[in-house]
Amino acid sequence: VQLQASGGGSVQAGDSLRLSCAASGRAFSDYAVGWFRQAPGKEREFVAAITWNGVSTRYTNSVKDRFTVSRDNGKNTAYLQMNSLKPEDTAVYYCATGGFAAAAAGYNNWGQGTLVTVSS
Repeated sequence: VQLQASGGGSVQAGDSLRLSCAASGRAFSDYAVGWFRQAPGKEREFVAAITWNGVSTRYTNSVKDRFTVSRDNGKNTAYLQMNSLKPEDTAVYYCATGGFAAAAAGYNNWGQGTLVTVSS
């Protein structure tokens, strides 16, 4: 499965963005999807994940109640809806497929990142 993240951009604090993770290949629906981000000078961190069937989700505490992860297996695409964005959300965002884990080690297939910049 090849992944391509898109939808990043430059926004003001309080704005919203929706990231997409488009997958090629038939195996997309077999795997959980995780979203991670990496800010300049920082390690990559877990943001959110969704199970293969979309039934369960998990989030890091800093984005709960602001971000929503979803997927449409018919379109081979996962989404990360980001609301009430804050400057500290500025990072390159990555999607990955693998297990329903909150750590990068749980994913073995990564897409390229998309940059989100939030200004105050």
